[in-house]
Amino acid sequence: MRVGLLSYPMLFQREGGLQVQLRSTLDALRQLGLADLHVELVDLNRQRLDDYDVLHVFSAINGNYRVVELAADLGVPVVLSALVSPAWNTSSGACARFADRLTGRLTGWNVHTSYAQTKRALQMASLVIALGAAERQSIVAAFRTDPVKIRVLPNGVERQFFQADASVFRRHTGITEPFVLMAGAISPYKNQLALAQALQALGLPVVLAGAAQPHHHDYLQQLLRLPHVRSLGQLAHDDPLLASAYAAAAVLALPSQGEVFPLVVLEALAAGTPAVMTRESALYLPDSGFALRQLRTNDMPAWCDTIAGWVAAPPDRQAVRALVEQFTWQRVAHQLVRYYGALHAGAAAGREPLRAI
Repeated sequence: MRVGLLSYPMLFQREGGLQVQLRSTLDALRQLGLADLHVELVDLNRQRLDDYDVLHVFSAINGNYRVVELAADLGVPVVLSALVSPAWNTSSGACARFADRLTGRLTGWNVHTSYAQTKRALQMASLVIALGAAERQSIVAAFRTDPVKIRVLPNGVERQFFQADASVFRRHTGITEPFVLMAGAISPYKNQLALAQALQALGLPVVLAGAAQPHHHDYLQQLLRLPHVRSLGQLAHDDPLLASAYAAAAVLALPSQGEVFPLVVLEALAAGTPAVMTRESALYLPDSGFALRQLRTNDMPAWCDTIAGWVAAPPDRQAVRALVEQFTWQRVAHQLVRYYGALHAGAAAGREPLRAI
């Protein structure tokens, strides 16, 4: 069985959670060592979609609906990792459909909204993967996707984060006191500046691990002008300094306006570090309140209180790690192989396999 993984053309021009998800999925599938499974990244400039038995498309946005459409026309089953924001609901979906109809009428149906394109991708996919129950609900409620073809499969965490050693970070930076880590892209959407300003009153250092796009350079400079903020810049996902920064931090903070299923939170927890993040997310971990808080993005007093509480009384690191022990890329790979195999067999036999997987 030949499986092709792909996303939008500009994907690897930057780094973030989606890039980590795709690479980690590819590596985990290859590490299974299955003789009858060949998995690779698709080069759309050199390869045809019908060279593959199954396609796995990552993200329902950025024009990927065209890939799903063409694959459907060619009779190739598509697994779509949707990555739909859990902020979508019945009401916002209705508003988006109204806007799409209005746009269509005004342009003679020559223009379609990004909502319509995302909905098309979800409808045309053979199987849709949601990272959590909240994302699944958004896909059904806002985009009217048939729930029969949706499966929930959370991302994994690399073992390097469970084995992270704080000493690497401390030797590199000289920072030995408690600090707040903000890992990921630096932008107004991620909202680091508001939290960094609020944390000035606590006197806690803030360490940034991530890059800003050129149009967000001024935003980064505003952050760096704060005396308690320091930046490590962009770190490769497999850089030992990144894993060590998670382990050395007192708290990971992710004050963004919304997240689907933030890998940086899982990685921090794997390193034994508590995390506070936006409540606009598909991430849900039962009985995790002692090490994971999900707050309203603009409620900075609550963010500061939570962070101060964990600095004063850190949770047990082994208990924190235990929250995410089940999130392995090997588990993800094994489940995906089941999906790929069922879709391939169904396509070959001309039948619908979804209810059996």
